[in-house]
Amino acid sequence: MSSDEILMDVEERMEKAIGVLKHSLSGIRTGRANPGLVDTLRVEAYGSQVPIKQLASVSAPQSQQIVIRPYDAGTIKDIEKAIQTSGLGFNPQSDGRIIRLNVPPLSTDVRRKMVARIKELTEEARVAVRNVRRDGNKMADQAEKDKELSEDDRDKLKEEIQEFTKQYEGQAGDLARARETDVMDE
Repeated sequence: MSSDEILMDVEERMEKAIGVLKHSLSGIRTGRANPGLVDTLRVEAYGSQVPIKQLASVSAPQSQQIVIRPYDAGTIKDIEKAIQTSGLGFNPQSDGRIIRLNVPPLSTDVRRKMVARIKELTEEARVAVRNVRRDGNKMADQAEKDKELSEDDRDKLKEEIQEFTKQYEGQAGDLARARETDVMDE
């Protein structure tokens, strides 16, 4: 494997780790209503588990309310049931056409728990980035053993992998700080 292939693989996998973190952080509640709060919700409809995005449009027209408009009015009861059993803590209110979710303000204790969860998710992302670095370094060592890279090229490649590691760990930290600020400032 050439050094460019190794670097591309490392960067791609680190990018995926940050993408997973972004997705996870979007589901963490702040004091504001955010359609991302119900993104992970799966609804038992048409005989299978279906993501809510495929059954309804989700919006947040007000800072304390999420509105779910099912594409098919027949699925409204299924969506309500999924919300109630999800453990998100929302009580759906339906008028037969749309579902409204009122997002209560967060208590200080709940905010602290959210911040702790953000820190856990961020650390998981950092560990994932470091694991990619380890794998990249192993590939570099193997390429040198296989005489595809010189010792100097291997060392240069490891330095570049380390730069990627610092860059992506920094991104994870920036995302976490921004989300913590969102959670604590509301």
